Amino acid sequence: MPRMVQCAKLKKEAEGLDRPPYPNELGKRIYESVSKEAWKQWVSHSTMIVNEYRIDVSSKSGTEMLLKQAESFFFGDGGLRPEGYVPPSDEGHGHGH
Repeated sequence: MPRMVQCAKLKKEAEGLDRPPYPNELGKRIYESVSKEAWKQWVSHSTMIVNEYRIDVSSKSGTEMLLKQAESFFFGDGGLRPEGYVPPSDEGHGHGH
């Protein structure tokens, strides 16, 4: 029986990850409230960010930047958008806070 979570990104119940993706507080939050489907979206989004901004993921600052982006991707405003990047249709979520 898959573990279901109320996905913070997709705003619906969906299958959760098998284990926390990061060994920290954010990883725990993602494990508890991000679905596999949303995680896949993040993986392709993060690949694009890394390439676009040439982030060195082996460096501490690169890792921290990526974690910060993961947090805003799932729980904040969606994170960085490289210029000219068109996000998959998002049913008109505005950027007002």
